[in-house]
Amino acid sequence: MDQYTLNLLIVGASFALYIGIAIWSRAGSTAEFYAANRGVNPVMNGMATAADWMSAASFISMAGLIAGVGYINSTYLMGWTGGYVLLALLLAPYLRKFGKYTVPQFIGDRFYSQTARLVAVVCLIIISITYVIGQMTGAGVAFSRFLEVEGSTGLWIASAVVFVYAVLGGMKGITYTQVAQYVVLIIAYSIPAIFISMQLTGNPLPWLGLFSTHTESGLPLLQKLDQVVTDLGFNAYTAQGSMLNMTLFTLSLMIGTAGLPHVIIRFFTVPKVADARWSAGWALVFIALLYLTAPAVGAMARLNIINTIFPGGPQAEAVLYDDRPDWMRNWEVTGLLKFEDKNGDGRIQYYNDAAAGFAETAASRGWSGNELTINNDILVLANPEIAQLPGWVIGLIAAGGLAAALSTAAGLLLAISSAISHDLIKDWLKPGISEAGELMTARVAMAGAILVATLLGLNPPGFAAQTVALAFGLAAASIFPALMMGIFSKRINAAGATIGMLVGLTVTCLYLFTYLGWFFIPGTNMLENVAANYLFGIPPTAFGPIGALLNFGAAYVISAMTEAPPRHVQELVDSVRVPRGAGAATSH
Repeated sequence: MDQYTLNLLIVGASFALYIGIAIWSRAGSTAEFYAANRGVNPVMNGMATAADWMSAASFISMAGLIAGVGYINSTYLMGWTGGYVLLALLLAPYLRKFGKYTVPQFIGDRFYSQTARLVAVVCLIIISITYVIGQMTGAGVAFSRFLEVEGSTGLWIASAVVFVYAVLGGMKGITYTQVAQYVVLIIAYSIPAIFISMQLTGNPLPWLGLFSTHTESGLPLLQKLDQVVTDLGFNAYTAQGSMLNMTLFTLSLMIGTAGLPHVIIRFFTVPKVADARWSAGWALVFIALLYLTAPAVGAMARLNIINTIFPGGPQAEAVLYDDRPDWMRNWEVTGLLKFEDKNGDGRIQYYNDAAAGFAETAASRGWSGNELTINNDILVLANPEIAQLPGWVIGLIAAGGLAAALSTAAGLLLAISSAISHDLIKDWLKPGISEAGELMTARVAMAGAILVATLLGLNPPGFAAQTVALAFGLAAASIFPALMMGIFSKRINAAGATIGMLVGLTVTCLYLFTYLGWFFIPGTNMLENVAANYLFGIPPTAFGPIGALLNFGAAYVISAMTEAPPRHVQELVDSVRVPRGAGAATSH
C-alpha cells in the first residue's frame, strides 16, 4: 500500500471517530453546550484539558523551535508547564466555586459591571482568534504534506471537520472528542520518538535518551549535537541567551496560560470544586508525557537533519542535491522546505551564513550562503521520514498532528461562541431569548468564528508556536490580572478592573501590531520585526508581563481614586476564597 493511501486511511479513521463521538454526545441544552452539564469525571476532564492545551503549537511547532535554536527555546516548555501550576493553585478551584459558565460572566458579576463584562468579551475574542490562527496554521502544514494538498485547502478541510463536531456537540461533544484526540496524539508523538531514540542512543525512553551516549560517536548526545552545530557556524545547542528576555517570555507564557479562557472553561465542567483541582493535576500528568519527550524530539531531529545533509560529518562534502533523500523531495512540494544552489556546485550547503566568525571558513569551502530553508513547523511531522520509519508511523503522526490542532481549535471556538451567545446576546442584548434560540445563536457564532479563524490562518504572523505565544501575551496582559484581582482583592472595583483590562490589552496589541502588522496583516507593520527596533530589546512574544504590570497598576490606581466595591461584592469575594462549603459548588 502506498504512503498516500495509508495516510488517508489512518487520518480518515480518526476523523470518523471524532465525528461519531460528536453525534453520540450531541448537546441538547445550553448546560450541555457550555459546560457538559457539569458531569465530567476529573480524570476524563484532565485528559480532555491536556488535549485542549497541547495544540498544534505543542505537537507540531514546539519541538521544531527547540530544534532550530536549542536551549533558549526551552522557555516554551517552562512557561507552559509552570502556567498550569498557577492555574491549578490560584484560579481553577475559585472560578469553579463561583459557578458560572464563562470567564466574562465571572468578571461581570465580580465587578458588578456590564461594561467590564463587555471588555472581557472583547479580550477573550481577540485572544482566542489569535490563538486559533496558530492551530489552523498547524493543520494546514499537516494536511499539505500528508494529504498532498495546498496549505489553504488543508485549512478549509480542517475547518469543515471542526465545524461538524464542535457545532454539533458543544462542550459535551468536544470533551469526549478531546479524550479520543489525546489518545491519538500521545501515541503518535511517542512512537516515533521511541524509535528515533533507540536508533541514536539505544535508549527507548526519549527523555533519558537525550542525556545518553550517542551510539555512533560514543559522545554524550548533547555534546555531539553542540559539536556539529558549532562546526556549521550555529550557536551551541546548549547555549543560553538573554536572561531578561528568557525570564519575560517564560513569565508571559506562565501567566498567559493561567488566563486563557478556553482552558479555564474546562474547569466549569466538573461536578465539584475539589474536582477542579484534581482535573488540573491530571492534566499536568497527561501533558508531561508529551512535554518530557519534546526536547528529545527536537535535539534528535536537528542531529538527523545535519547527518542527512553531511553524511560524512560537517567537515566533509555535503550531499548532492540530486541524491537528496525522499523526505526532502516530499516536503519541497509543500513549499515548507526550499533549496537554492547559490554557488552552483549541485550540493546542499546548510550553515549559519549570518555568523560573521564563520564567513572565512565558508569562503574557504566555496560556500556562497545557506542554501536550505526549513520551516520549523515541519520537523516533528518529517521526523519519521527522516529516520526512515515504517509507513504506518508516518500516517500515525499525521493523525496526531491534526488531532492536536483540531482539539485546541474546538476549545477556542467554544470559548468564542459562549462569550457571544451567553455574555453578549442572552445577558445583555436579548435577555428574553429562549434556550433553543440561545443554543442556535451559539452554533451560528461558532460557525462565524471558524470562518474568521480560517481566513486569518491563510497568512499567519509566524510559526504555529510563535503565533500562539502572541495569544499568551494578550491573555497575560488582559484576562489574568482581572481574574487575580477579582479573586484576591476586595478593593478592586468596576472602574479599576475595566480600565486595567483596556490598558493592558491596548498597549500589548499596539506593541504587537507595530512589529507584526495591524491585525497581523502582512506589510502593515510600522517597524521591522528585528531586535534593533525592540523597546529595551523586548520582542513582541515577551511583552505580555509588561502589559500585565500596566493592567495591575492602572486597576489599583483607579480603584484607589474611586469608591470601594459594594458590601455584597466584598462578601462574594470572601465566599469564593473561603473553603467553607467547597464541596457544594454554586449552580448557574
